[in-house]
Amino acid sequence: MTALTLSTSSAATVRADAVVVGVAKGAKGVVVAPGAEAVDKAFGGKLAAVLETLGASGAEGEVTKLPAADGLKAPVVLAVGLGEAPGKDDGYDNEALRRAAGSAARALTGSKKAGFALPVEDAEAAAAVSEGALLGAYSFTAYRSNGNGQNAKGGKKNDAKSAPLAEVALLGTKPRDKEFKAAAERSQALAAEINRARDLINMPPNDLDPKAFAAEAQAAAKEFGLKVEVLDEKALKKGGYGGLLGVGQGAEAPPRLVRIAHTHAKATKTLALVGKGITYDSGGISLKPAGHNETMKCDMSGAAAVFAAVVAAARLGLEVNVTGWLALAENMPSGSATRPGDVLTMYSGKTVEVLNTDAEGRLVLADALTRASEETPDAIVDVATLTGAMVLALGNRTFGIMANDDAFRTSVYEIAEEVGEQSWPMPMPSELRKGMDSPVADIANMGERMGGGLVAGLFLKEFVGEGITWAHLDIAGPAFHEGAPWGYTPKGGTGSAVRTLVRLAERTAAGDLG
Repeated sequence: MTALTLSTSSAATVRADAVVVGVAKGAKGVVVAPGAEAVDKAFGGKLAAVLETLGASGAEGEVTKLPAADGLKAPVVLAVGLGEAPGKDDGYDNEALRRAAGSAARALTGSKKAGFALPVEDAEAAAAVSEGALLGAYSFTAYRSNGNGQNAKGGKKNDAKSAPLAEVALLGTKPRDKEFKAAAERSQALAAEINRARDLINMPPNDLDPKAFAAEAQAAAKEFGLKVEVLDEKALKKGGYGGLLGVGQGAEAPPRLVRIAHTHAKATKTLALVGKGITYDSGGISLKPAGHNETMKCDMSGAAAVFAAVVAAARLGLEVNVTGWLALAENMPSGSATRPGDVLTMYSGKTVEVLNTDAEGRLVLADALTRASEETPDAIVDVATLTGAMVLALGNRTFGIMANDDAFRTSVYEIAEEVGEQSWPMPMPSELRKGMDSPVADIANMGERMGGGLVAGLFLKEFVGEGITWAHLDIAGPAFHEGAPWGYTPKGGTGSAVRTLVRLAERTAAGDLG
């Protein structure tokens, strides 16, 4: 992973392949952002004019490279756009800093070291720049050959020109300051875990089936001192986990339920996180149409986010118990697959009529939610790439939040906004529940087509223990990015919701959620 260092060096004196400065859109043209004073001075106070001549506007994510002027140790200056310049008494938005740093890091692929001279007036801004740079430098190269027929996964190195930026030096910071040091350490741990989630999401399904995913959790548990328990198909059958078994029975790779937990001796609160982990989703007998199967390795993004968040909690030593439940299965069509019309008996004892085998995520989550509820945590949050309806409602960059408690839903939404993850609170209209009434079972796994994302949330609510505060994050839109990279968001797995879950755990540890 890309290294991060705090440096007291100025943009003029840092020895690096490039120095990164920020520029913004001002009322009269390009404005040079704080942190770039030494670079501007080297250009005779005309850095903004030079950039405008090269076509720069300061727009968000815009990158302009130019040769360094005399007096600068770095040979290249990279100016990255921060968007609209703030008011006289306002600072730059942390998310703008995060995205700018990510764009710069991506543009410096193949470089060994870059000095980032973006506005870092306090530790919070430094954290944003650090996160953006470390996330922007991400690259998934495990399956790329190096040009001579050797695969990188087999131990061969990839072309240095395509390697991620090796080191980020955060300039103008205070390496010995406790707040700056803590911000840097947190950013490194958080970025490492987001990138862990990204790696898992990007891994092809022939290498990441439920058993392999469980093995990843076991390895991380050993490394970071976590408690882990894996229920295999025999244990699931003995325990009556009809949802997981029903979804996974058509696949050669059997399902798993993984419990992975961070505990702290001083903790007074417990947070349970439940993740949908469909390692490949064909739709089952209700087969997805052509054009909808190609990216379905990402249907375990919720479990990846939960897994990463639990490990991050351990790495950060948070004074809260965080238990992750990974509901892992592969949804495949075969002679043994669940059919539309079948009735499954869930772990809770409720029966579910399966009307569509492609509505499988809610079935595995239902079992995990019931099991998590048995431990009576203070709150449960589930995360899932659950419905295409949520993508239609909110687009590709925003996840939906539903909850059985309005105050908790608001808290989760505010936390997501704080950490820079786009989200939106969604309702749970009680009238939609009737559409899931079944003539043969307690409930059907499908209801009204309109409002399908809300129907799925109402289904999950049925399996949450009485009196337990619960929220549901439908990350179907932002979990997997199919377009060109932007900001710190790569093509492929994004690690959506990890930052929100970690901050939620931090708030819970601090007692800020009641």
